[in-house]
Amino acid sequence: MNKGRWGTILLAGLLLIPLASCGKKDPGGASSGSASLPGSASGPDEPSISVIAPVAEPEHPYANPLTGEGLDEDVSARRPYAVMFNNLRKALPQIGVSKADVIYEIVAEGGITRMMALFQDLEGVGDMGSIRSARDYYVSIARGHDAIYIHAGGSPQAYDAFDDWKVTHIDFVNGPYGNMCWRDPDRRKSAGLEHSLFTSSEKVLEQLPERIAREHDSGYEVGWTFDEEVPAGGTAATKLTVPFSTYKTGYFTYDAGENCYLIDQHIDKQDIPYVDGGTNEPVSVRNVLVLYTEVSAVKGDDKGRRAVRTTGKGDGLLLRDGQLYEITWERKSEAVCFSFLDQAGKPFPLAVGSSYVNIVASDAQVKWE
Repeated sequence: MNKGRWGTILLAGLLLIPLASCGKKDPGGASSGSASLPGSASGPDEPSISVIAPVAEPEHPYANPLTGEGLDEDVSARRPYAVMFNNLRKALPQIGVSKADVIYEIVAEGGITRMMALFQDLEGVGDMGSIRSARDYYVSIARGHDAIYIHAGGSPQAYDAFDDWKVTHIDFVNGPYGNMCWRDPDRRKSAGLEHSLFTSSEKVLEQLPERIAREHDSGYEVGWTFDEEVPAGGTAATKLTVPFSTYKTGYFTYDAGENCYLIDQHIDKQDIPYVDGGTNEPVSVRNVLVLYTEVSAVKGDDKGRRAVRTTGKGDGLLLRDGQLYEITWERKSEAVCFSFLDQAGKPFPLAVGSSYVNIVASDAQVKWE
């Protein structure tokens, strides 16, 4: 109920009060507003005044399954989109990444990293890029989200994974999707052909083939929990340092005023703020996760590609609300998402909002202060 309407009701109630107190007196001194016995000659009863409680604003009946944010429409049955973003220094800034619900970052060959950004809904995201090639461990994570995976080429291991796990993917290099992407001429000049490939939410949504299912099979769930209440047992931490390699280190700094984490990168010996080139705004998230796992060289691969374990169990960290928590992660198969658990094995709640998931080697020297 709005304030104006409430004020009108309140005023009407106040005006009734003096009217009710002006009844005639009976011989016994009782007001004519007193309750009358049947057959008595006293006047009618006083009008009763009911107190009308304010109507609470309705809460959103649904939530984004990747962020916990309230929605008026149920989108949980829709398949998300997983988009591979280039993170080479000369290919920065990325475009569209600030609108992602979840960002996964993992090391690739040569110590470089790439990001896979998840969007529960592409509507309104706009341009995205530059788009880069797939790796099998990203295919595994996309499979767990039952996502529609967008990429430009991939490693031999990635193509095997597409076939083995039946992952839906849009390939801008080896697929019939030339009208769904373009080469940006400025990026082509400044960064080179392989770092100039872009797409847009409009092109993807308009041209996605009808044969690609838009919704999950019955019974699919992300399984993440969210809570705005700050969990007990955390350690105050305002900055997290995540080294992936000698080429790339990530920094996450807590902004207490906005209750979020701002992201910076040290790439190829340069400190670079993580900015969305489409908006020129810093990228920020509510949750920062570190998942420790085994990372090794692919045997016999002459490109130095990496093997990354994405199923099973492992240790981890969660930063939210200026607090750091030691957690564990679990993933039983490629068909399910990561689960984030407390030390007793129960689901650990994320803060409502976007998340950044760093998947690093077990011996990575992650630090916080």
